[in-house]
Amino acid sequence: MTLDISSAPIASDTTDHAPPLAAASAPTPRASLLRDLPASVVVFLIAVPFSLGIALATGAPLTAGLVAAAVGGLVAGAIGGVPLQVTGPSAALTVVVAGLITQFGWQLTCAVVVTAGLLQLLLGSLKVARAALAVSPAIVHGMLAGVGLTIAIAQLHVVLGGSPQSAALANLIALPGQLSAAHLPALGVGALAIALLFGWPRLGRLPGRAGQIGSKATRIPAALIAVGAATGLSAALGLTLAKVELPTWEQHGVAALPSLSLLVQHWPTLLAAALTMTVVAGVESLLSAVAVGRMAPGPVDLDRELRGQGIANVVSGLLGGLPVAGGAVRSTANIRAGAATRWSSVLHGVWVLIAALTLATGFRYIPLAALAALVLVVGLQMVSFAHIRRVHRHREFPVYLVTVLGVVVVGVPLGVLVGCAVAGVLALHRLTRAHVDVLAEPDGSYTVRTHGPLTFAVVPRLSRTLAEIPPGAAVTVRHDGSFLDHAAYEEMHTWRTGHQAGGGRVSMLTEPHEDDVLDPDGTVRSGSSPGPHRCRAWTPWVGHHCIEQAEDDPHGRLLEGVRGFQQHTAPLVRPELARLAREGQTPSQLFLTCADSRLVTSMITSSGPGDLFTVRNVGNLVPAPYEPGAADDSVAAAVQYAVEVLEVRSITICGHSGCGAMKALLDGVHEQSGPPTPLARWLRNGRGSLARLRRVPAEFAHRPVSDEAEQLCITNVVQQLDQLLAHPSVERRVAEGSLRLVGMYFDFADAQTYVLDPAIGRFVPVSERQPGTDDPSDARRGAVVEHPTTGHPTTEDMADRSLAA
Repeated sequence: MTLDISSAPIASDTTDHAPPLAAASAPTPRASLLRDLPASVVVFLIAVPFSLGIALATGAPLTAGLVAAAVGGLVAGAIGGVPLQVTGPSAALTVVVAGLITQFGWQLTCAVVVTAGLLQLLLGSLKVARAALAVSPAIVHGMLAGVGLTIAIAQLHVVLGGSPQSAALANLIALPGQLSAAHLPALGVGALAIALLFGWPRLGRLPGRAGQIGSKATRIPAALIAVGAATGLSAALGLTLAKVELPTWEQHGVAALPSLSLLVQHWPTLLAAALTMTVVAGVESLLSAVAVGRMAPGPVDLDRELRGQGIANVVSGLLGGLPVAGGAVRSTANIRAGAATRWSSVLHGVWVLIAALTLATGFRYIPLAALAALVLVVGLQMVSFAHIRRVHRHREFPVYLVTVLGVVVVGVPLGVLVGCAVAGVLALHRLTRAHVDVLAEPDGSYTVRTHGPLTFAVVPRLSRTLAEIPPGAAVTVRHDGSFLDHAAYEEMHTWRTGHQAGGGRVSMLTEPHEDDVLDPDGTVRSGSSPGPHRCRAWTPWVGHHCIEQAEDDPHGRLLEGVRGFQQHTAPLVRPELARLAREGQTPSQLFLTCADSRLVTSMITSSGPGDLFTVRNVGNLVPAPYEPGAADDSVAAAVQYAVEVLEVRSITICGHSGCGAMKALLDGVHEQSGPPTPLARWLRNGRGSLARLRRVPAEFAHRPVSDEAEQLCITNVVQQLDQLLAHPSVERRVAEGSLRLVGMYFDFADAQTYVLDPAIGRFVPVSERQPGTDDPSDARRGAVVEHPTTGHPTTEDMADRSLAA
């Protein structure tokens, strides 16, 4: 979830960050402190303006934001279950808190914060934290997007020099009048802050020396630069603007207890608000914790994290602070700054506390328009287009859209309930959307195809369809493997028994294993996957069997896996491996891909022993023989051996999403100062991909590229095909028409494989490339442009034509 602003690119999809290419050994306490100290300063510089901005957006005392940031760091950072997660004021709760303050005042709002913290503590003690992850992502992201739009619309009024209304619809209605009466100094300051928030993180992408300087500059958080520049502009020009008004700490004090009569009078509404706050803050923190665990592998105790968040909310509410939650992007900034332990988060809380006590006078120079611009951008960040694309691909967009509109129109609690209702209706609707089709074959037999879950709701339709089949006919029933409940099973079983009693013959098959024939008792007799490739598909699994053995050593798990192979798998593959031992290897394909552990080549290609000659390296790079100082004989030797000795008939270069090597290239690791490391030298083989990215980036045919990192991942595949053609043995075989080059890209999030279509120069889903339609000449199609240095042919014109199209 994107709930904070750092020097990271705006609207980045944090759940896609790959772990570092190599894990460092555990640092000593002194080394940890040397890493945690600067990281805590980076997070502190982000936290202060962000906390003030959230407090401004809620209508709470601005000191309440600083209290929440300090408590989040000191309390949740010290006792939470995810050491590198950073906790602070929750942007997702801005609308809820603003409504409570408007309706009940600040004292009752603090009481709700305390109650929500106690509920979080209770849920964490009951060890139900993982249950929160069962909420549909479409509802979670829809809620965040709705809150983000509500925040952005409200803060736009402040940027324009006005005051926001109490509801999003009222703000929308009042927006035209506010635009016509905009306060130009406030608008100028806000526009400067917005421009810096979006532009500052992109300085590192400038070409040449400017990009190197920009990369160093972006180490300073964009939020600090934006608020600082806006404050400096206001002071330099002497602009008359509304500024931050911090009450003294004597005026702030500890939140006083609300009157008992108010609590009794409004307890249903307050309890509903506390439950909403508990759920929203809890889900936000837990999803962020999962994302942090993926970015920085280490201990992740979700129940302890929920308890820590609960205690932090209790303390924050008692001290008159805003509700807190873990933030993924705040935590991302912490990790990127080099944090090693939880002390980074704790120290950031210390710095916030010191700043709140000593820098109150300096804060009063900050224009409200600058803070409003910061929160406005935060709100826009909460609408993630990457999440929208994922939701759409999983056919959950109606749930997402209804949740967004519900949150904007009727508020967070009712909006989420409406989204849950639509999700339930959609799930029930899908249970009734099964298709049952009867096809008459030329030989007089019939084929019954089912698609979708067969439940009690489709039994009437199933019965009518099966009754249309003439008695005595031979029937093949092909079920797609979806859910089959007891009512549908009884109907199928009763019909089959009756049809066979009348002289008919029934074969029950389950697809995609089209030859998997079910015996009368329902057991599988034989089978293979459809199409010319007659091997069984890779057996799927849900999680690795030893992922919970966190205390076990990796080497022990490896040996246990080998023992499992010897016991269960070796007896099944021993005859085939014995044949390969006698006859030697004769693979038809060279498969060159990345060393990433998530990419299992035999799984995504449904291949087995002897099928693929595989080469793996960091970034699936093919060093060009003409590249001085960056060539690598290991890859070149493998290519030459595959082409000249094994005489493979195709070479596939397969990239993948979230490639750490490509992200390292974008970060300039290959151009680091000082003596180059082995990794930096190796990554120099990717400089051609960076150059191509700036000239003619590769594209997908049917969906947009999610971000620059994915753009480089697919562009790198095209570039490596060019560099592969620079090898003389490959060029000769391709020219003869006896060798085909294939570009491939695998997206982990969707388990979707894309292949480069030479006809259009773009990547298309492999399911759209019909088997047998590729021509060996595809490898040369479009390869008419010569490399400027060597004269070797490239595929540059394919990309040019795709851009022109």
